[in-house]
Amino acid sequence: MKPTQHARSATPLLAPALIAASLLLAAAVPACAGEGTSAAFLGKEAPAFTLPDADGKSHSLAETRSSKATVIIWVSTECPVSNAYNDRMVALAREYQAKGFAFVGINSNKAETAQQIAAHAKEHGFTFPVLKDENNLVADMYGASVTPEVYIVDAKGILKYHGRIDDNMKEDGVTARDLKTALDAMTAGQEIAKSESKAFGCSIKRVAKAGA
Repeated sequence: MKPTQHARSATPLLAPALIAASLLLAAAVPACAGEGTSAAFLGKEAPAFTLPDADGKSHSLAETRSSKATVIIWVSTECPVSNAYNDRMVALAREYQAKGFAFVGINSNKAETAQQIAAHAKEHGFTFPVLKDENNLVADMYGASVTPEVYIVDAKGILKYHGRIDDNMKEDGVTARDLKTALDAMTAGQEIAKSESKAFGCSIKRVAKAGA
């Protein structure tokens, strides 16, 4: 099932030849490839969605309401920044799924197929479904701009956190673990002290929309 909400914006396709260059630049300068937009609905109800996984099975945000909260991560199979976080995403999911949190990946890049997404998830040991967002409709609803980019939605459907996983693409340079800190606060029943941070990564490759 595909969501019916209308998209808001379009982003030009990054030439494949630039991927290698972006990897070198990202290694030298964290947060190099782009910054996610601020979520206007932070503290308000998050948009509902239903998206298919690689097998065509539909998953909805509503299905995770029995969890303590749902961590939604926009990911990519090709983005060097997103791929630098694969092991960290797996570790975070394993730790916090055991504490009652649900994790969902979303891929909104127009050229990355469901088959590629499934193979990538299997290769890297993802313990959460990665859903295909055709025509980037859900990315547009959420204002997601880059990969990786994170949203936490609580059990009442309220957006509690939006931003980055941490502050450095290179794990040995991390000084602020924003997502982990937010999840620890929710685990303890506390308010998240920093509910928004600047996401960075490769821009989501959107489809061209009529009139855009």
